[in-house]
Amino acid sequence: MARPEKIRLGEILVQQGLLTPEQLQTALDGQKRGGRKLGRVVVENGLATEEQISEALARQFQIPYVNLKYFNIKPDAANLLPEVQARRFRALVLEDAGAAVKVGMADPTDLFAYDEIARVLKRDITLAVVTESQLLQTIDRLYRRTEEIAGLAQQLEAEMGEAAIDFAALGITPGLEDAPVVKLLQTMFEDAIQARASDIHIEPQEKKLQVRFRIDGVLHLQTEADPKIAAPLALRLKLMSGLDISEKRLPQDGRFNVKVRQAQVDVRISTMPSQWGESVVMRLLNQSGGVLGLDQLGIPEGILLRLREVIHRPSGMLLVTGPTGSGKTTTLYAALSEINTPERKIVTVEDPVEYRLPGIVQVQVHEKIELTFSRVLRSVLRQDPDVILVGEMRDRDTVETGLRASMTGHMVLSTLHTNDALGTPIRLLDMGAPRYMVAMSLQMVLAQRLVRVVCESCAAPHALSPHEHEWMRLDLQDAVEPPRYLKGAGCSHCNGTGYLGRTGVYEILEMTKPVVEAANREDPAHFMQAARTQMAGRTLRHYAARLAASGKTTVEEVMRVSSQLEE
Repeated sequence: MARPEKIRLGEILVQQGLLTPEQLQTALDGQKRGGRKLGRVVVENGLATEEQISEALARQFQIPYVNLKYFNIKPDAANLLPEVQARRFRALVLEDAGAAVKVGMADPTDLFAYDEIARVLKRDITLAVVTESQLLQTIDRLYRRTEEIAGLAQQLEAEMGEAAIDFAALGITPGLEDAPVVKLLQTMFEDAIQARASDIHIEPQEKKLQVRFRIDGVLHLQTEADPKIAAPLALRLKLMSGLDISEKRLPQDGRFNVKVRQAQVDVRISTMPSQWGESVVMRLLNQSGGVLGLDQLGIPEGILLRLREVIHRPSGMLLVTGPTGSGKTTTLYAALSEINTPERKIVTVEDPVEYRLPGIVQVQVHEKIELTFSRVLRSVLRQDPDVILVGEMRDRDTVETGLRASMTGHMVLSTLHTNDALGTPIRLLDMGAPRYMVAMSLQMVLAQRLVRVVCESCAAPHALSPHEHEWMRLDLQDAVEPPRYLKGAGCSHCNGTGYLGRTGVYEILEMTKPVVEAANREDPAHFMQAARTQMAGRTLRHYAARLAASGKTTVEEVMRVSSQLEE
């Protein structure tokens, strides 16, 4: 393809009727003031969308516009252009056609970038236009650090050799940012954030060190290395989190902060002695994303309406239940951010504090010095709070204190590990809470699970197996629209899994008058009957099946989540 001609973006947008000459002048003035690119100023001022600008450029240069969301790029092709150049020139190799390479550029008017890309690739180039935001997301996803991590692990192994290293010095010696162990960990964190991982597992085995990432609730192998490097990795992480480096026989917990690409990431670390060395698991909490709002969680409208009504009440208890990693804390913080106003005093008691929310008082439980949930909770009541968030109802003492607080004019939000909403009041009674307290204080139980979402980029119609068909038939008897089953084939967007991201499925049990009356009776069968009647057809399984029928998730995923419910 011939080199594109020199032409100004502003002229193209005016010629194609996207901007008036006056709007262009306004945008150019804004560009001069802020020193940003014209396209960015036009989008920020709401004069045109990124897609409209890209399509206008494509028409002008008579080249295709490529929507990267639905374009499957092979990593081998992308790697023809190093990441540094890809980011600098806002360009990406889309495919290698042998004789020529197809390059997507956010700004094909940038002739300097075109010349540099041609110089690096040393091949004929065919151009396409892509939007800048999609391009940057795709670069983040494609240029994974797998090879770099393996290389740094080998470097660390070689440096160790057979000689003894003073690992303790790694924590105090200045200028150690270039030490292989530091580089390796930094690269690992960067890769985990790029891959949207929630946890990093570093597990020493007999003949290898295994590093795995948990992405969308499922573990994926990241790399395998020599088991010799397990000790320096564990030690460096202990130093970063202020743990006792001489203690290798007992489990330890801690936390630290890392900066990954201008984003602050909170890391919760847990070490555990295993047969072949210390196993380390890190939970990553990316603070740059902020707290989600209730509207962003995918809660069905009917449930959302009832939930909002409950959290705005002056007193009572709301419990969110589900297994570890089902998004309970995210839901509670979304509720807190909605009711966080200057008129309300909100105090949270957590272990550990997972999100930072301005305007509220957050207390970290510390079991070693006997700063327990129940002890903090009793002190919190003397702090004149309106709303109290208790990280978890762990024991009888905490449950009773929480229930009493909700009876004395406080709104109490907390979590509990139960399988579904129905079993929650029974669980509170099992923990020793008085029956009248549960009946009077508990306002609502919200049970939730997370299901993986089908990747939009590779989703295709899916024919159900007879077993899946029969399973779905039971839950879709009252469905109005015909089902639309989809499954992801696996592509570069979803790392070959067919899923990208997760969404919640929910059910609520409201403590209505008949349910409260039944809860006050000795025989739990009365309560179960009243609760089932109140929840009829609005269970976790029912909502999950609806998601599968709408093509948002797969029947396989829904069956996986539902099997947890029926255990």
